[in-house]
Amino acid sequence: MDLAMLERFVGRQKVALVGSVDGDGFPAVKAMLMVKKREGIRVFYFSTNTSSMRVGQFRENGKACLYFYRKAWFRYQGLMLRGQMDVLEDADIKLALWQRGDEMFYPAGPSDPDYCVLRFTAVEARYYCNLHTESVRL
Repeated sequence: MDLAMLERFVGRQKVALVGSVDGDGFPAVKAMLMVKKREGIRVFYFSTNTSSMRVGQFRENGKACLYFYRKAWFRYQGLMLRGQMDVLEDADIKLALWQRGDEMFYPAGPSDPDYCVLRFTAVEARYYCNLHTESVRL
């Protein structure tokens, strides 16, 4: 698996499908806007509401996945990353990820108690393209 190619693929994505496990053990998926900060295809950061259902799910069970895809006329690409999601409320990371316009959702700014950061750390990748699937431990 060409990790540099996967990094370029992920770098073009605007949205990630984020999977969590709900309180009944069922999978739950949500589309989330990509935040500009990531470390290759292994570590991703998202900002969200501390009070959200998803944050509650990740606090109970950090198992998570991300899925990215691109559909073109004759080609479909998909990348699933499995790993751990952590809820971060550290002031430094919140300030580092703060973007102009976030005040629309978090009126008190980066110190808003309803603003937190999710950090996803992948341990495995599964890539699909042109009827071929490949897995790799990260």
